[in-house]
Amino acid sequence: MSIGTVDRVLHNRGEVAAATRKKILDIIEELDYQPNILASTLASKKSAVFATLFPQPPSEEGYWNKPFIGVQKRIAELPQYGVQMESFTFSQQSPESFIAESKRILELKPDGVLMAPFFKKEALHFIDQLKEQNIPFVFIDSEIKDAGQLSYIGQDSYQSGLVSGKILDMILPDGNILVVHFAKEMDNQNHLIQRERAFYDWFAKRADCPHTLFTTDVPNTDDDAWMQKIESQIKTDHIKGIFVTNSKVFHIGRLIEKYRLNGIKVIGHDLLKENVEFLKKDLVHFLICQRPEEQGYDAIDKLFRSVVQKRKIEAENYTSIDIITKENVDYYKEFK
Repeated sequence: MSIGTVDRVLHNRGEVAAATRKKILDIIEELDYQPNILASTLASKKSAVFATLFPQPPSEEGYWNKPFIGVQKRIAELPQYGVQMESFTFSQQSPESFIAESKRILELKPDGVLMAPFFKKEALHFIDQLKEQNIPFVFIDSEIKDAGQLSYIGQDSYQSGLVSGKILDMILPDGNILVVHFAKEMDNQNHLIQRERAFYDWFAKRADCPHTLFTTDVPNTDDDAWMQKIESQIKTDHIKGIFVTNSKVFHIGRLIEKYRLNGIKVIGHDLLKENVEFLKKDLVHFLICQRPEEQGYDAIDKLFRSVVQKRKIEAENYTSIDIITKENVDYYKEFK
């Protein structure tokens, strides 16, 4: 049995007699043979090009810098594979910028895409185009169910909302609750909608719920008009608890500090420097953390393992839902 015959069976090319093929496949199974992916990649002299599509962070401390750090760390570990990465970012205030950047990615024709499907409608259109070009993709941070993704890396947004509801319910014996979305086009923000729905579901199952829930959207924080609106609603609706569905809970910290609205219990998301500042002041009481650096690392790793190493990966990879207080925040490595 020649090396050439074995090679043809391994790579399913050329004609090989059925009996010979069966004999070779039986030996492969018996030996649990695994191909040398590194050797194959080096021999082909073809490097994989991945594209990332994330929201543009508003500052160096912004949330979306963190998953990108994880992506860069994993890429740096793969020099022998020649993996290259091209990064693209869009404005969190502009679905049009998401469309523009997705077009640039399609022109690049990458071997795989890691994306945050921030705007659901625009993301679905982009996904249709990726499928047409047979470009695999992985979701990070937020998920669109059954969209054809290789995998999703991030929190279960619905479960995160339930956790937030349970915590606020436990620390707030009475009084009404305000859910705040700091986002534009809320009907297009899939993960925030899931968090809000779960939050409402938690209180809906209580027959004797002592709270009335309200929701408000803040699409723009460029001036103080939004502060005046929410400060008025807090007083009018007797709000004693606030749940912020994304990483911008520091805005509520600033509002409470400015208007001296003491006694309001506040829950938000993510270990941003500004959020931690108000956590330590007891103006924000809990942060729900989702380890974004690890998400970035794991997400690009899943893409690499599937596209380059041809391995099967899990469709859903939910990250932990960490509950952070001022007492334990200093033990998280981001702030050491």
